[in-house]
Amino acid sequence: MKLKDRVAIVTGAGRGIGRAIALAFAQEGANIIAVSRTSEEIEETVRQIKALNSNAFALKADVSNQEDVNEIIRSATQNFGKVDILVNSAGIQGPIGPVVENNIDQWIKTVHVNLIGTFLCTRAVLPIMIKRRCGKVINLSGGGATSPRPCFTAYAVSKAAVVRFTESIAHEVKEFNIQVNAIAPGAVNTRMLIQVLAAGDAAGENELAAAKHQLETGGTPPDRAADLAVFLASDESDGLSGRLISAVWDDWQRIASQIEEVMHTDLYTLRRIVKESD
Repeated sequence: MKLKDRVAIVTGAGRGIGRAIALAFAQEGANIIAVSRTSEEIEETVRQIKALNSNAFALKADVSNQEDVNEIIRSATQNFGKVDILVNSAGIQGPIGPVVENNIDQWIKTVHVNLIGTFLCTRAVLPIMIKRRCGKVINLSGGGATSPRPCFTAYAVSKAAVVRFTESIAHEVKEFNIQVNAIAPGAVNTRMLIQVLAAGDAAGENELAAAKHQLETGGTPPDRAADLAVFLASDESDGLSGRLISAVWDDWQRIASQIEEVMHTDLYTLRRIVKESD
């Protein structure tokens, strides 16, 4: 098992990609602290994990609330004595439509959950990892992180910031043998897809058409992101850090044999490409 006896905190584990990652980690032998704002959903995730003969407990918490985040860390250390892996999967779509029509409070809340939540959880867990001189942090990116996404500005801005946060923190903790990476999970059919469809024309013509197509075709299976998360949480990815990797478009299965080479390039990073003059 790739994660035997590791301890992993997975936020947003009540459904969708977060649940898929928590279950994939459990199948690889990890102990799971499953975090969500919804008790019923997180209890179901834990039930499925225990059916895999792995240890887990559910914790209802809001990752954008510092006191809740501190309680997550306390619970993890009290129950398991350590934290090896943090997956920041909790996220919300936020307001859909032109920015001048967005509800200001909802826009700000989106940044608080997607970005500030990632910051708070990472900041809280790093002292434990630094003391033990090892750890893996995995952040979830999303649509708009690498290209404009009109009518979804709160989500796009927060996810782009998560990627740059990932790259920056990776450099800060490199000397402590802590790797920090981000996953682009692809177009997974989650509650966010239903929200896009419900928004109708406010989502924009291209986004709405893509959402309808995604619903018809089934979208990207959440297991694709979960498999990548297992790789990034395991020893196979040791040395790989500060990267944004697509679960769909990147041939990440080959990265394990190319980590040293990758780390000497700008591959899988946010960089401006300058066209050289002839």
